[in-house]
Amino acid sequence: MHKEAFKIVYSNKRYLYVSSVIFVVLFVSLSIVSEFIFFSPIWVFYVPANSIVDFLLIVAIALLSGIVASLSIYRMRTSNKGLKRSGMGFFGSIIGASAGACSCGSLGFSAVSIFGTIGGTATAFLTNYEMPLRLVSIAILCYMYYVSIKDITSKCKIIK
Repeated sequence: MHKEAFKIVYSNKRYLYVSSVIFVVLFVSLSIVSEFIFFSPIWVFYVPANSIVDFLLIVAIALLSGIVASLSIYRMRTSNKGLKRSGMGFFGSIIGASAGACSCGSLGFSAVSIFGTIGGTATAFLTNYEMPLRLVSIAILCYMYYVSIKDITSKCKIIK
């Protein structure tokens, strides 16, 4: 089932490019925000031993977001009614990205200074529940992956 859907979707190279770009952009941006990539004084990529789980969650979110986005775009282009269900995959990507983005010190201070108490509360919430929010995001993305694969293989049966 998975192999068929990947063969159908990724036979068009545009979907492979979309997946790759989304993965790279999310991975690099979340790695920078989570302080795994540093640019000053030199470029450094470092994952501390106590942050391996966070790093793996970032990789999973970026990878699943790329795959689910390309599958969702394919579903939206091939069927008219897939728009509402495909939107949940983007919602899972947004949850995963925002869970890591607001816990960063510089972004947290910016949110507090711009939004005051509401920004401080949101930053504290996202900092405390960063890992559960990423796990929820991965669960949403896995569900959307399953729904997309099922929908693509059932609607695009290859008749021999």
